[in-house]
Amino acid sequence: MRRRSRAARRRRTLFAIAAVAAVILACAGGFAAFGPGPSARTGDVTEVLLPRGSGVAGVSAALKSAGVIRSEWVFQVLARATGAGRSLKAGEYAIPSRASPLTILSDLTAGRTIIRKVTLPEGLTSAMIVRQLQSVSWLTGEVTVPEEGTLLPETYRAERGDTRQSLLDRMRADQQTLLERLWASRKPGLPLATPQEAVILASIVEKETGLRDERRRVAGVFINRLRIGMRLQSDPTVIYAVSRGEPLGRGIRASELASRSPWNTYAYSGLPPTPIANPGRASLEAVLDPLETRELYFVADGSGGHVFAETLEAHNANVARWRQVERAKAAGG
Repeated sequence: MRRRSRAARRRRTLFAIAAVAAVILACAGGFAAFGPGPSARTGDVTEVLLPRGSGVAGVSAALKSAGVIRSEWVFQVLARATGAGRSLKAGEYAIPSRASPLTILSDLTAGRTIIRKVTLPEGLTSAMIVRQLQSVSWLTGEVTVPEEGTLLPETYRAERGDTRQSLLDRMRADQQTLLERLWASRKPGLPLATPQEAVILASIVEKETGLRDERRRVAGVFINRLRIGMRLQSDPTVIYAVSRGEPLGRGIRASELASRSPWNTYAYSGLPPTPIANPGRASLEAVLDPLETRELYFVADGSGGHVFAETLEAHNANVARWRQVERAKAAGG
C-alpha cells in the first residue's frame, strides 16, 4: 500500500510540475507572440526582403536574420496556428522597431510592402530610358532597347525585385492605351494618317519645348506646315540624325543641316521615319488637339519659351533679336 501511495504521490507531483510548465510555456509563448519584438538595429524601421516562394520557414529565417523577431519557432507556430502561413506575401517590408510577431504577420498577410517610385522624364530616347532603369539597383533583369517612341514617360510604382522588363512592358501598354483614347477623340482634319504619325510629331514637339502651355501652339505650327507641304525644319530631328538623340555638346553644323538623313527635316518634307524620343502625355494631347493658328514659325525668346510669327519677315526679325541675345550671353560668359 505504501508503495502504491508513494507512486501515486509521485505521479501527482509530476502532473503538477507538467501543468505548471505548460502554463509557463503558454504565457511565454503568448508574450513572445503578442509582446514587443526586438528594437531596430538602426533607425525606426528595418527593411526586409522576402523572396517569392520562401514559405513559413524561409520567412521566419529571414525575419530572424534581420533582427525583427526573437524566435523562428514562435513565429512559425503562430503562423501555422492562425492559418496566416498560407497567406504570406513576398516583397519588401518596413518592419517597425519592436513590432510584435502578430503585427508582423498581419503586415505580411495584408501585403503591406514598400512601394517605390521610378520617374522617367518626357523626351528621353528609348536607349536613355533603358540606361536609367539599369541604374536603379533594386530592379532586376536585363532588357534590350525597345523601339523608339513606344514608351510612355511617367512616374511608375514598383517594388524591390520587380524586373526592368515588367516596367518597360507597363510603359508600352500605358502608351498604347492612352494613344488609342486620344486618337479616337482627335481633332478632325489633321494631316496625320496613323497613330504612329501622331507619336512621331509629338516626339518633335516634346523636344522643341519644355513649356506645357506652349505645346499646343508649337503643335499648331507644325500641323500648319504639314498641311501646306512646308518642311518642319526642326533642330532636334537633325540632332537625332547625328547622335540618335544624345546631346551634341555643341551647336549644329551647317553640314549636318544639309545631311541627307531621313530624320533631317531641313532636307525632307513631312515627318521623319520614326519618333526621335518618347513623348509625354501633354505632347501627345497637343498634336491631336493643336491650337488653331496661322503661325508658321517660332524661335527661342531667350527666357525658356518661344516667340511665334505668321510671316517669314516677322520671323526673321525675331531670329535677329534671338541672335542678339545669344551674342550678349556669349559676351557675358
